[in-house]
Amino acid sequence: MFKRFKKLIKRISGLNADAGQVTKINTNLVLAGVMALSAGSNVYAAKDLEKEDLKFGFIKLTDMAPLAIAYEKGFFEDEGLFVKLEAQANWKVLLDRVIDGELDGAHMLAGQPLGATIGFGTKAEVITAFSMDLNGNGITVSNDIWQQMKKHVPHKDGKPIHPINASALKPVVDKYKAEGKPFNMGMVFPVSTHNYELRYWLAAGGIHPGFYAPHKGDTSGQIKADALLSVTPPPQMPATMEAGTIYGYCVGEPWNQQAVFKGIGVPVITDYEIWKDNPEKVFGVSREWADKHPNTHIAVVKALIRAAKWLDEENNKNRKEAVKILAKSQYVGADYEVIANSMTGTFEYEKGDKRDVPDFNVFYRYYATYPYYSDAVWYLTQMRRWGQISEQKPDSWYFDMAKKVYRPDIYAKAAKELIAEGKMPASDFPDFEKEDGFRDPQTQFIDGITYDGKQPNAYLAKFPIGLKGKEVVN
Repeated sequence: MFKRFKKLIKRISGLNADAGQVTKINTNLVLAGVMALSAGSNVYAAKDLEKEDLKFGFIKLTDMAPLAIAYEKGFFEDEGLFVKLEAQANWKVLLDRVIDGELDGAHMLAGQPLGATIGFGTKAEVITAFSMDLNGNGITVSNDIWQQMKKHVPHKDGKPIHPINASALKPVVDKYKAEGKPFNMGMVFPVSTHNYELRYWLAAGGIHPGFYAPHKGDTSGQIKADALLSVTPPPQMPATMEAGTIYGYCVGEPWNQQAVFKGIGVPVITDYEIWKDNPEKVFGVSREWADKHPNTHIAVVKALIRAAKWLDEENNKNRKEAVKILAKSQYVGADYEVIANSMTGTFEYEKGDKRDVPDFNVFYRYYATYPYYSDAVWYLTQMRRWGQISEQKPDSWYFDMAKKVYRPDIYAKAAKELIAEGKMPASDFPDFEKEDGFRDPQTQFIDGITYDGKQPNAYLAKFPIGLKGKEVVN
C-alpha cells in the first residue's frame, strides 16, 4: 500500500522520476489520496493486484482512444494501475513484444489474437477480453484512380451516391491488367480487419483480391489476384500512395482523412458501409500473462470499459476533448482538424463532400466492448475464404477457436464489478445470464449476404469468389 501511495504522490505532485524533480504538492489532493487509501477505496482495489506497473503498446490510430482516455482520465489509476503507453513501429513488432513479455498488453487488430493462435505467421496463444471499437476504417484511392472510377459511379445532384461499390473500380483494374500493369493496393497486416474489409469490398465488385497458400509456403496473398494487396504501416499509407507505389489502401483514421487534407486521394467507402458496426480492434494479452495476472487483467478491462463509455456518453459530447488528447504527439500526433473530421461524427469523401456518419467511430454503444464469439468466427471465415486456413474445417472448429481466444467470461467479471460499484448500469451490458456470445444474424453487408456466426461453412458457401467446402489453392 505504501508503494501505491508513493506513486499517487508522484502523480499528483508532478514528480519526474528520471530527473528527480518535484513541483509544489497540492496538499488537499494528497490528503484526499491518503483518505482514499485508509478507506479502502476502489482507487486501490481491495483484492490484490498481481502487477501494478504496466506497459501497453498501440499503433498511432484514433481507435487506440480507449487506452489514451483510460490513462488521461485516471481510470487506470482508479483501479490501482500505473500504466505507460508506448507507440509501436508496426503491428508485427507490437504482437512480438506482447508475446515476448516486453509489453503487458496492446491495442491489436481483431484478427491478430486469432491469427497467432491458429499459427498463421507468428504462433502463440493470445487472448482478448475487450473489444475496443466498431467501425473506423476507410478505403482511399489516388486522385488519378478516382477520376477513372468516377465515371462508373452513379451520381445525384452532382455528388456520388454512397456506398460506392467496387464494381466502379473493376473497369480500371481490368484496364491495368490488359496493359500488363500490376494494380497495387495497401493494407496494414495479413490478419488485419483492413485486409479482410478490402478483400470483401473488392470481391463484392467482381475483383479477385488473391489467395494465400501457407501449405505451399506462399503467404503473399496474391495468387490469382486481379488487385495485388501488400502490407504498408498505417502512418505511411498517404506517402506511399503519393509516391505511386500503391494506387489505394484500406486503413484506419486519421490516414484516410489525411489524404483528403493533403489533396492526394479520395476515400471512396467506409467500413461502416461495407459491414455496418463491424468489430475493429481489441485489447490483447498473452494467455500466459492473463493466467498469471487474473485480478490485474480484470482491473484493466474495467478501466477500458469506463474509457469507452466516456468516449460515447451523451451523444459523443466528449469527442472534441478526446480529439485534443489524441492529437498529442505521444498518441496519434495528427492535426486536430484531421482527427476531428471522423471522430466527431462526420466523414469527408471527395474534397468538400463531408457527410454525417455519426457511427463512424463507436466505442461503447451497441455493446461495442463485448468480445462476441461470432465476431471471432467472422474473422476465421475470412481467413478460410482467402486461404490463410488452407483446408476445410468443421463448424465446431470455428467455435472452439473463438472460445479459446475471445473471453467474455473475463469481461463479465469486470462488468459485474463496475455494476456493483455503481459506475455502470446493468442495462449497458448484455444479459450475462442469457448471453451465448453470438450476435443475431447480420444482414447489413455491402453485398447483401447475411452472416450467421453459428453457421460458418454455410456462410462461406454463399460467396462466388473465395474458397469454400473442400477447395484448396493448388
